[in-house]
Amino acid sequence: MANEVILLDFWPSMFGMRTRIALREKGVEFEYREEDLRNKSPLLLQMNPVHKKIPVLIHNGKSVNESIIQVQYIDEVWSHKNPLLPSDPYLKAQARFWADFIDKKMDDAQRKVWATKGEEQEAGKKEFIEILKTLETELGDKPYFAGDDFGYVDIALIGYYTWFPAYEKYGNFSIESECPKLIAWAKKCLERETVAKSLPDPEKVIGFVSELRKRFGLE
Repeated sequence: MANEVILLDFWPSMFGMRTRIALREKGVEFEYREEDLRNKSPLLLQMNPVHKKIPVLIHNGKSVNESIIQVQYIDEVWSHKNPLLPSDPYLKAQARFWADFIDKKMDDAQRKVWATKGEEQEAGKKEFIEILKTLETELGDKPYFAGDDFGYVDIALIGYYTWFPAYEKYGNFSIESECPKLIAWAKKCLERETVAKSLPDPEKVIGFVSELRKRFGLE
């Protein structure tokens, strides 16, 4: 119980993937508990009574909610290994800005790509590609968003990559033709064991999205 870490999560969640990667980057042993989001566990409702959402990080009986806050918490608590945020205050502020940009922009846009049709979907695709191009410009020619070191912004974004094949299938477009540098960055991230172990098979995600589309009456 000295350092008990539990993660309440749902396998296709790009938000949960962040927390999984951060824990593995720090070498933290944790117990993974898969949640049924249509029948949420009493522990989830107890530990995240405000939003009632995953992921929930439970550290020695205390909960930390919201994935990007969890990544910051993990970085501060296990500060002895693999810093995820830069130490320089300006660079740290920049990293937080881009993670905030991802949180405010990506989720709504990606949902329009696979969960709508017609004009709404076309507008969503355009918005989504513009967001990716903005991120690609920020990445530039660097291997990772912070430069040579994998870190906070990479963790904030990489979970979406495992959904890219689903976006392409149902949105009928190619992300790599629009943003080749971003795809190269994602493939480099996947070379890290911490990332590869934390992201599900894209084919499994396509199956999950297909089921959602049927439920939404889109197929």
